[in-house]
Amino acid sequence: MPYTAVHAVLGRLYAGLPDLGCGIVWEDVHRVRPRAPLSCPDCQGAMSAVLRGGTRFFAHHGKRPDDCPLENESFEHHMTKLALLGAIRDAGWHAELEVSAPDKSWRADVMATSPDGSRRMAWEAQLSPITVPDIQARTDRYAEAGIRVCWVSPHEKSPKWIDEVPAVRAQPPEAGGAWAVDDGIAAFDWSFGAWGVRTTPLPVFVRWALEGQVEPVVSLRRYHRVKRRVGGRLWVLRRGMWWTSAKSARLQAEHDVMRQRQEERKRVAEEARLAAEAEAEQVRLEEAAREEARRLEKLEESNRRARELSEARHARWLEERAEQVARRNRKLAEAEERRLREEAEEAERVLRAEEASRAWWSLLSGAQVRELFEAVAAWARQEHKVQLRIPDGLYPEPRYGHGAPLFRLDGYLYGVARPCPGLLVPSNGVGQLTVFVRNKTEAKLLAGVKCKELVVFDLPEHEQLLFG
Repeated sequence: MPYTAVHAVLGRLYAGLPDLGCGIVWEDVHRVRPRAPLSCPDCQGAMSAVLRGGTRFFAHHGKRPDDCPLENESFEHHMTKLALLGAIRDAGWHAELEVSAPDKSWRADVMATSPDGSRRMAWEAQLSPITVPDIQARTDRYAEAGIRVCWVSPHEKSPKWIDEVPAVRAQPPEAGGAWAVDDGIAAFDWSFGAWGVRTTPLPVFVRWALEGQVEPVVSLRRYHRVKRRVGGRLWVLRRGMWWTSAKSARLQAEHDVMRQRQEERKRVAEEARLAAEAEAEQVRLEEAAREEARRLEKLEESNRRARELSEARHARWLEERAEQVARRNRKLAEAEERRLREEAEEAERVLRAEEASRAWWSLLSGAQVRELFEAVAAWARQEHKVQLRIPDGLYPEPRYGHGAPLFRLDGYLYGVARPCPGLLVPSNGVGQLTVFVRNKTEAKLLAGVKCKELVVFDLPEHEQLLFG
């Protein structure tokens, strides 16, 4: 709703001011006859003074024009403009609402003009959303017209464009309080090397800005981060522009030069340190190379000595190996000679044993042999109830002293008949066997035989049994 109108005689009226800005009271234009000659300062349409719910404003006659920008003005926007208007007038400057350029390229919410008329400064109460490029373009249009500008946001949260253009955040007064700027004004603290936000009453800031005591200054990149404690919490802001004094601007520049010098000294010192480290590293590398060369030389000498020692040891090993091979060959030759000799002796022994066996068994005829076998079989049946297999011929076995082995029907060895005297050796397998002989004469010849049992039959002797 519009809060300003133009009186045909008195000029511009402001509904929020007690004297409407021209020394009259509200009742002089509200519900008077004839109707007060009021018109819209923007679209020039006829207007009337309206009081609704305790709020004073102006309204267009008839249908509300859609293209009139004053028609959509909010109460907060209007109150912010009035606060700026009052602060400008308190500073001794002339203030006027809704001032437009002749070519309509800009329109200031509040235009401040110095007492001598040589300086102008636009104050913009920006509540609606706006992009950074748009607000920058509008700021540039003011600069082209030779007009300074300050954007004011009454929102609780600072807008994104606050550090892109000359701007502040002004908070409305609480009960019994006053308007105050709590973001956008800062002083540079040399000791901390950082900007510090300064909360300032709005009228004070307006006077400072109008008189040039504070100017919008770009915050250098190294000083963008600003710490601020709000409600017991520490916030870190990033700001690219502040309203500040010439002294703070100078301190920032001098501090930046000092920081650059410090960084340059650090850079030079760092380069010197790196150069010294590089030189020391080069010396270390050269010494390490010499040490490595000495180590390799020692290693080569050690390897040479090791090779000589290894070659000497290998030569000795070859000699010892040759001697061992010779000894082994001699032993093998001796063992082979011994084996051949033993084989010859064994062959001779076997031959003599076979000759003795043939001589021993030749003392009996075939009938006498069968007679002996039958006697053994009869004895086995009588003594042990065992049936024997009577061999059909004589088969002396060298393992049993060239005696004749006799087997049971189940294949087990039962005993040995007539082992040959003198051919039994400890390795013969008769120690656990029963030995059978024809008579006492043969038993006497085998008296030294170790066996399980010696069974002597009383078979007739013959002259051939005389064996000596």
